[in-house]
Amino acid sequence: MNTKNFLKFDWILFLTVFLLISLGMVALYSVSSVGEKLNLENFRKQFISISIGTALMLFFSFHDYRTFNSYSTKLYFGVVAILTAVIFFGTTIRGTSGWIGLGKYNFQPVEIVKIILVVFLASFLSKKRTELSIFLKVISSAVLIFIPFFLILKQPDFGSASIIIITWIAMLFVSGLNKKTMALLLIVGIAGFSLSFLFMKDYQKQRIVNFVNPYNDPQGSGYNVLQSIVAVGSGGIWGKGLGHGSQSQLNFLPEKHTDFIFEVITEEMGFIGAMVVVALFAVILYRIKKTAQLARDNFGYLISIGVMAILSYQIFINIGMNIGISPVAGVPLPFLSYGGSSLISMMASIGIIQSIYSKKIKTID
Repeated sequence: MNTKNFLKFDWILFLTVFLLISLGMVALYSVSSVGEKLNLENFRKQFISISIGTALMLFFSFHDYRTFNSYSTKLYFGVVAILTAVIFFGTTIRGTSGWIGLGKYNFQPVEIVKIILVVFLASFLSKKRTELSIFLKVISSAVLIFIPFFLILKQPDFGSASIIIITWIAMLFVSGLNKKTMALLLIVGIAGFSLSFLFMKDYQKQRIVNFVNPYNDPQGSGYNVLQSIVAVGSGGIWGKGLGHGSQSQLNFLPEKHTDFIFEVITEEMGFIGAMVVVALFAVILYRIKKTAQLARDNFGYLISIGVMAILSYQIFINIGMNIGISPVAGVPLPFLSYGGSSLISMMASIGIIQSIYSKKIKTID
């Protein structure tokens, strides 16, 4: 960690990420205070996660990302082993057995799995770029990605499984697909969704049904969406002020600190607060995109695209379910939602992006 490497940081990306994290901590503190009661347990846990995430982000920032290329296959088999173990020995929380209990804390391995699969796919697609045709590349990568996809569905975790598929398609797309291959991907995507529907619990299926019409079950699976829409609309331009959001402070909305943290920000900080969040996300995605374009090699380029795909999809789905344009899928909002597993993995991925940035071929405009 010498000064020369430290100066190679993408400071815009670094500061933007921490602005989002700080905004999330403000919102989390706000919902930790209801009336005269103050429960900072989640706030403290999130602070610990930020500390771990920062350490990992710095570690990967100064670590040469190219070394991952040599043991990506081992990482892949490690992922398969972990996901298999979680099915049999995992702790069940909110209907999903994808957690590992660590004392007071619960860790969700699938969050780290997302990033490891990005590294593996980047290595596989870059190594096989000249050895396999595009068609064979799709088929072989589909087989490899199906195993973790199936294991994640078995938990069941439809949100994370869909992220894996979207990321795979995005990384394949930039590898150079023709119309025939794109048609094949579309068929695979439809088949994957159909398969995942078979593994969904009844409440997950109902979420999709009520996404079209949440008023179909306003007191059941449509409740969260309706309350979130009310909260987002009630914030107005400037918001009701921190600690004064009626929907969040009066507990009309469950999971307000995780899946619906955007609702808390919008209700208490208004349209302006929501636009600040969207703008910060846009800056992060732009910086990752530029890093991808200027990456030294195809491996770094594909990792950047994979991380950008994960972030883009999670941002769209989470904000979408907060405003009623996508089904509730249990997907956290990166850097904002409470949850150590997601936060730590996202910060680690930013560290890898920083490593790619430091090895870039020229300066970003």
